[in-house]
Amino acid sequence: MTSKTSVRPAGTPYPPISDYAFLSDCHSLGMVARDGTLEWMCFHRFDNNPVFACMLDREKGGFFRIAPVAPSTITRRYLPDTNVLETRFTTDTGVITVTDCLPCWEDERESGKLAVTQPRHLFIRLVRCEKGEVEVAVTFSPRFDFGRTTPYLHPVADDLAVVFGGADSLLLQCNLGRISSDAKGGCDAREVLRAGDTREIALQWERPHRMKPERLEPADLRTRVERTESWWRSWAGRCTYAGPHRDLVVRSLLVLKGLTYADTGAIIAAATTSLPEEVGGVRNWDYRFSWLRDSSVLIAALGMFGYRQEARQFGRYLLATTAGRTDELQILYGIGGERFLQETDLNFLDGYRGSRPVRTGNGAFDQFQMDTYGELIGVMYGLIRNLGINYEAQMADPRSRFWMDFIRQVADTAANRWKEPDDGIWETRGGRQHFVFSKLMAWVALDRAITLFEPLPDLKPDLDGWRRARDELRQVIETQGVDPDTGAFVQAFGQKALDATGLQVLLSGFLPPDDPRVTATVERIDKELTRNGHVYRYIERKDGLPGEEGTFAFCTLWLTTCFAVRGDVERAEERLGQVLEYVNDLGLLAEEIDPVKHEALGNVPQAFSHAGLIQAIVNIENARAARREGRAPAVIAGPAPREANERATVPASEPSSPT
Repeated sequence: MTSKTSVRPAGTPYPPISDYAFLSDCHSLGMVARDGTLEWMCFHRFDNNPVFACMLDREKGGFFRIAPVAPSTITRRYLPDTNVLETRFTTDTGVITVTDCLPCWEDERESGKLAVTQPRHLFIRLVRCEKGEVEVAVTFSPRFDFGRTTPYLHPVADDLAVVFGGADSLLLQCNLGRISSDAKGGCDAREVLRAGDTREIALQWERPHRMKPERLEPADLRTRVERTESWWRSWAGRCTYAGPHRDLVVRSLLVLKGLTYADTGAIIAAATTSLPEEVGGVRNWDYRFSWLRDSSVLIAALGMFGYRQEARQFGRYLLATTAGRTDELQILYGIGGERFLQETDLNFLDGYRGSRPVRTGNGAFDQFQMDTYGELIGVMYGLIRNLGINYEAQMADPRSRFWMDFIRQVADTAANRWKEPDDGIWETRGGRQHFVFSKLMAWVALDRAITLFEPLPDLKPDLDGWRRARDELRQVIETQGVDPDTGAFVQAFGQKALDATGLQVLLSGFLPPDDPRVTATVERIDKELTRNGHVYRYIERKDGLPGEEGTFAFCTLWLTTCFAVRGDVERAEERLGQVLEYVNDLGLLAEEIDPVKHEALGNVPQAFSHAGLIQAIVNIENARAARREGRAPAVIAGPAPREANERATVPASEPSSPT
């Protein structure tokens, strides 16, 4: 895809959400618009306050841009199998490329080295003139604390400037022209580059009291980019999937890895905050936290294709973070295990295209959502049963016994509390109800716990009590959770309204694909919750929030997977194709889709969307294989019963060894 642009003027319009590229070193993350402008950057931790945030306010947010002065045609790509971005600008007089990289240093930690290359928190932009000559401009305009803090910039030399403000400091190293500071804490520079010329621009982040304004050698900067490319390619090369759409599977896995905070293994739901579910609306949420509900799918996606270490690390994070009283279990946590995630409205910001308020934190942290029990035990079930962990042998380890004892307590809590109403998976703010999906996941918690603990009588699991509660849950779900007129599962007891979570009746293994209630649920959702091939979470709104939202990409991919598991490969492929129309030119997928205006909505890239994309692709290929082999397809790449996963086949090749 191409576009025509020149150096960014004040008040430039917001780009489409699908225009953003994602950068990560598994500690910091950034978002780059199609025109090469860095519009979002959180250093050190994904949930830190940004040092650039003009994606949420064009005037106050701050940005960092490198581009030709003259109008240019733009193309871009990730360097193959990496999270390193290359943007190519073609002008009437020549061509330049800008390579953007957050250098990874996890390779050194993983290799056992104690001394990690400094500085750790670094953003590198390499500029090269490929052809002719091009005048290139650098515009550097940092704003700390979501734009509340205009920093002080001190030029140290013609190519070096240090920036202070509050708890942040930056060091800009720029050998492209001479740095000229302004009165607003920023600076600019420009130079005419000719074919073969290269320049290296680096931005370091550090706490102010630790900042040392020292240059890095240009050769060192290029080496760091090369090592990062090699590290990402090595990581991507371990993917064992070899079926159709492998490029999309690998890109989705790279997204999941990029959303993984290396210090703890936590995977955040998305890279951004407050990109709206409705442009101009108030459904704008901070997704830079780790949700338990995502865990089973994310662990399955990583573990199934060879990334077992990441899956296990995520599992350790979840266990360490959620340990304690099971009646205090939360639905989401901070990436360091934080539990108090106070939601704050930043009313001084305009918001993306006027979508206010911008929010930090997430008030859903103290909601009661019963599906959490099923999500947590589903995570452990996936780790233990599907990743080959010999947990019976490990019970000699006191730490393993501690965690299994905690999981036993979670199952006990699910058995004791399943009759209570809750806030539901979609974090509605309209009061608690008896949501069918919540009851279903309580059933999943007990069903998986029974399988896990049957070989462990020494831990004294209440297997008889769990079986009674599981059986009672099934009876209640099948009677009160089904619309008697249509035979389809509904959103909540006593209602007729549909909810896309009804598809989980099949995907969780609660009912088989040929059950008439599954058929009725799938067909009603396809008819009544779907618009132009895309699925809404629900339509009848009593969720305590004004306004509307787009279709939910993951729900459309649930429906796609249901079609595949039921053997309807053609419908599954059609729906997958409709989702792929909204995967941007870099392979990234947002949270939601507006099927009328044909635009991406919500935070991006969204882990749930990419995990759903993997799940749909793999299940379609498994359904094709099942058709060829004359067998029934089974759910894979999700929290399905073990026996179903054993029947499934994932197209694979031998894993590549890291270089």
